[in-house]
Amino acid sequence: MLDPKELRTNLDAIQTALDKRGKGIDLSPFVKLDKDYRTALGQAEEKKATQNAKNKEVGVYKQQGKDTTELFAEMKQLSDEAKALEQTAKDLEQQITDFLLSIPNAPHASVPAGNDDSDNVEVKTYGTPASFDFEPKMHDELSTALGILDFERAAKVTGARFTFYKGLGAKLERSLISLMLDTHTENGYTELLPPIIINSNSMYGTGQLPKFAEDMFALTDTDYYLAPTAEVPVTNYHKNEILEGAQLPIKYCAYSPCFRAEAGSAGRDTRGIIRQHQFNKVELVKFVEPEHSYAELESLVADAEKILQILELPYRIVRLCGGDLGFSSAMTYDIEVWMPSYGRYVEISSCSNFETFQARRAAIRYKHNIKDKANHVHTLNGSGLAVGRLFAALVENNQRADGSVALPKALHAYMGVSEIK
Repeated sequence: MLDPKELRTNLDAIQTALDKRGKGIDLSPFVKLDKDYRTALGQAEEKKATQNAKNKEVGVYKQQGKDTTELFAEMKQLSDEAKALEQTAKDLEQQITDFLLSIPNAPHASVPAGNDDSDNVEVKTYGTPASFDFEPKMHDELSTALGILDFERAAKVTGARFTFYKGLGAKLERSLISLMLDTHTENGYTELLPPIIINSNSMYGTGQLPKFAEDMFALTDTDYYLAPTAEVPVTNYHKNEILEGAQLPIKYCAYSPCFRAEAGSAGRDTRGIIRQHQFNKVELVKFVEPEHSYAELESLVADAEKILQILELPYRIVRLCGGDLGFSSAMTYDIEVWMPSYGRYVEISSCSNFETFQARRAAIRYKHNIKDKANHVHTLNGSGLAVGRLFAALVENNQRADGSVALPKALHAYMGVSEIK
């Protein structure tokens, strides 16, 4: 959530930053609500001050033998008016909060302006996209023929956009998760295995609610949701806490199943395992001091892309423009892996700096000394990586003419085989 104090003093600059998103975001309602809120609060204080002054007169009246009936009536009226104004201020404060919960984060100064992903800026490429002397197949066709994915039975058990991983397919998924967790913990991340059922307060904390309610799986007649990403439980791990500055940066990696309704995505990447309702992901989350957060973002990207380097997969990194930026993000790099069946790069990780946007919602602060004022941390996160998409990329990029799939050396020890055939 944006800082109301910052909005009061720096509204024009924040509005200009939000204009990069190209969504017609208008901060003017905040100005009126905030003015009315402070007016009501000020008037309430004036009424209470007058009431206190009248209260001091009571003793004088009694000493002078005066009738205090009218004085007490005035005090009662002032008290009632002050309470009404305080309630008005409270209602306006909630309206301000509700309004700010609907406003996305302000993009960082370095974020390019633009409308959609066509305006994103490529900053790096790695490896050479695979070339074949045969017509390459899509991962779902290859995997079904190899007996490692079963979409038909998953549709019978659940419905569309679910799958069974089977045999070496299940082992490959498990091996990818283990490889990623092993790599990230060796690189200084502490592993967490989080709950996948989350309360609504945690969803508000990271920005999924109220904006993206239709994309979430809510559990009927409860305050619970299925986790759309481990970002939610892991970021909220330190909700309502004041962290010791000496501990920062704090780095976590976590595997979890993820659940998304994908409302409004009909017709987009619905074949295979690129966009499923249930998928696995390894997430990277950081809590850092503000002055170091953009250096930490660069290292987060390096940690995520290392997995693709280990697995010898070609990829590129793009900096998202304002129009393609996620709701809570101030700046994002997407890592996109090469997919032969698409003939293009496909997102496999988004690495973002949220600055104080999530920390303010989730009340995550830090201080170096007990007498210091507590300040909000900057939170960062990135997929390290999306497992299903990594599975699909491996199968497609390493396919052979006979329909078998070669496995990169980094997976041989995990899999116990060098190929799937």
